[in-house]
Amino acid sequence: LDDAVKLIWQHRGVKIVLEELPLDDPATYALFSRAEMSGIFQFESHGMRDILKRYQPSRLEDLTALNALYRPGPIQGGMVDDFINRKHGKKKVTYDLPELQDILAETFGVILYQEQVIQIANRLAGFSLGEADLLRRAMGKKKKEEMAAQREKFMAGCAAHKVNPRKAERIFDLMEEFAGYGFNKSHACAYALLAYQTAWLKVHYPVEFFCALLTSETGSTEKMVKYIGEARAAGITVLPPDVNSSLMDFTPVGEAIRFGLRNIRNVGENAVRGILEARQPAGSFRSLEQFCQVVDLRLLNRRMLESMIRAGAMDSLGARRSQLMVMIDPAIDRAQRLDRERSVGQHGLFGGAGGQHLEDSGIPIPDVEEWPEHERLAREYEMLGFYVSGHPLERYRARLDELNVCPLGTLEEKSNNIDLTIAGIVAAQRPMRSRKGARWAILTLQDMTGMAEVLVFPESFSRYERILRTGGTIMVKGKISVEDVGTRVILTEAKSLDGEATGPAGGLLRLRIDAENIDEQSLIVLKELFTSRPGPCRVCFIVATADGAVGTQHTAFRVRADEDLLSRVRGLLGEAAVEYTEPSSIPAGTTSAAAD
Repeated sequence: LDDAVKLIWQHRGVKIVLEELPLDDPATYALFSRAEMSGIFQFESHGMRDILKRYQPSRLEDLTALNALYRPGPIQGGMVDDFINRKHGKKKVTYDLPELQDILAETFGVILYQEQVIQIANRLAGFSLGEADLLRRAMGKKKKEEMAAQREKFMAGCAAHKVNPRKAERIFDLMEEFAGYGFNKSHACAYALLAYQTAWLKVHYPVEFFCALLTSETGSTEKMVKYIGEARAAGITVLPPDVNSSLMDFTPVGEAIRFGLRNIRNVGENAVRGILEARQPAGSFRSLEQFCQVVDLRLLNRRMLESMIRAGAMDSLGARRSQLMVMIDPAIDRAQRLDRERSVGQHGLFGGAGGQHLEDSGIPIPDVEEWPEHERLAREYEMLGFYVSGHPLERYRARLDELNVCPLGTLEEKSNNIDLTIAGIVAAQRPMRSRKGARWAILTLQDMTGMAEVLVFPESFSRYERILRTGGTIMVKGKISVEDVGTRVILTEAKSLDGEATGPAGGLLRLRIDAENIDEQSLIVLKELFTSRPGPCRVCFIVATADGAVGTQHTAFRVRADEDLLSRVRGLLGEAAVEYTEPSSIPAGTTSAAAD
C-alpha cells in the first residue's frame, strides 16, 4: 500500500491519506462483488472469490464478516451458505431471545465473533466484561472441568436475570460450538479495512496499484504473469524496459506501466544505479556506443549488454536488436580506449568533462537481418520471464476465440470437475514416474492471461509426448481439478497449435514465379509472412527459368492458408501466380511431389 501511495504522489501529485478514505465507495464494493481480487489482501483465493460473488458485499461490516467466516470450521459446518442465505432473505433471521437482536443483528442472528460471546454473557448472565472474557478463553481451551464450571456459573446468572433455562442452555451450547471457529472481530475488521484500502487504490489508481503490486512480486513468475495479464485486461499497456525511460522497478508512464531495468536477467541493482546516474547528466542515450562511453565501464560487461538488447531495453538506441548484438564488441572496445586516454590526460576533439558529452565515432550499423518474430519473442522471454512486446499466441487469437478456449487467468473461477479447453505455451515440463514406473508429467502452460499446471497422466503422456515439448504451443482439452495446491487441469486430449488446431487442416499452396523477374525484397516479404502464419498447409514454388524450363521447389514452410494470407500473397505475386488446393482435394497419404 505504501509503495502505491508513493507512486500516486510522484506520478500524479495526489496526496492519499489511507486513514481518510471514504468507506462507502460503491465502485470499490463493486470490485469485491465482481471478485476481481488479484493483489487484494485476504480475498485473493478461489474460495473467497466464489463467496464474494454470491454474497455481494456493500459495506465494511460485510467484508469483516467474510474474513471471519472464511475458515475451515464455518466452511465445513455449512455456516457460509447459511449466512449468505440469511443475507439475501432466502432464510429467515431469528433470535432465541429479544435481548440478542442488537448483539447479533449485523451477523444475521449467527454468533460469529468472540466479542459477541462476551456481550451475550454480560447481558444474559450478568458477567462482568472481565469474567466474560475468561469464559471466552475457557471455550478456546476446551477443558472439560473449566467448561463445566463456566456453564454452571452462566446458568446461575441467567436464572438470576429470569432467562428461560432451556433457552439459556441452548445459547450456552451455541457459544460452546462457536469456540471451534470463533474469530476476533477487531482482527477481522483490521484485515477488512486493509483489503478495502487496497481495493480502493486498485479501482481509482490502477496503474500505480499494478506497478506497486508487480514490484512487490518480483521473482514470482507465475504471479507476475497473472498480474500483467489482469493489467492488460483492464486496458493498461505494459511497456518493455528501456534504458532511456525505465527506472529500477515498475513505474507509471501516463496510463501505461514501464518495466524496471532490474527485472532483466543478468542486470543487477548496482548496474541499474550506474545507468540511471549516467542518464541524468547525459540526457537520453543516443546509441550503444555513447551508452558504453558514459556508463561506468566497471558496471558493464558483454553478457549484461546482450541481456538488455534481448529484452528490448535498447530498442531506442537507433538500431535493431540483431544489429546491436553485432555492435557490442566495437562499442566496448571504443569506450575502453577512450577511458584509457582520459586516464592519462588525453582527450578527443569532442571530449567533455568526464566524457559525458562524447560524440559517436560512427561505428557503422551492420547490414544484418532482424530476428524473426518468434526468435525475438523467445529471447525477450528468456531475459524477462514474460512476453512483453508481443506474444506467440497472438497469431492464433481469432481461431482460439472461435473455439471458445478458456483463458488461463480465469481458471481459478471455474468449478471442480468441469470440462474445458485451454491453450498456451509449454513453459516447463516436469517429468514424473508412477509407482509402477510409468512416465507422466506436470506441464506449466502459459498464455496471455496467466499460467496453469496441467497434469498429463501415463496413458495421455504416451499418446501426446511428441507435442508436449517445452516451448511448444498446444491446445488442451481437459477437466478442472481444484486442489489445495491450486487449480489444475487434467489433460484428456492435446493438439499442436502449429498444426491442425490453427485452422484449415492441410492443403497445398503453389506459387508460380519467374526466376529472372522475382525481386529479393518480395522473397523477404514472403518469408516474413510465412513465418508469422504457421499452420498445416505446405508451400512449394513452381519456378520458370530463362531457358523455359519449369521446376518445382518444395519448402519447409507450413502456413495457415486463410483468406488473409492468400490475399496478401496474391497482392504480392499476382492473382495467376497463386494456387491453393484444399486438403479435401488431395488424396489421403499423397506426398507433396505426387500432389504436384
